[in-house]
Amino acid sequence: MDTFTLLFLIGAALVGPILIYIVVNREPTGSPLAAAGLSIAFALFTAFTIAREGVGQVIANHNLNYWGTQVWYDLLIAVSIALFFILPRARAAGMHVVPWTIFVALTASIGLLAMVARLFWLERHAARTA
Repeated sequence: MDTFTLLFLIGAALVGPILIYIVVNREPTGSPLAAAGLSIAFALFTAFTIAREGVGQVIANHNLNYWGTQVWYDLLIAVSIALFFILPRARAAGMHVVPWTIFVALTASIGLLAMVARLFWLERHAARTA
């Protein structure tokens, strides 16, 4: 089994338990530490990937064929939906949403995870001081 197939299977194996946790968890606010940790881990993996393959591969992977373009559109749609649901809570928590939205637009999941880590921290802090 090659490295890329192994990484694909690891991702598929990890997402199942994460989705189950999200579905059964009744907490109104997620874990700031988990979101921050995932953001950092994915940023490190992204930095490793850029160091190995360069930034140009990002564009090449998304315009090589219909599947690449489909994955690109899927990423854009998923990030847009996430922001649609997150931005009202972020505004209510006092976050400056324009810089965060730019960060998310430039980094996708890395920025999105960092944004929700901050949001979760602010919401938990507000709940403790209320």
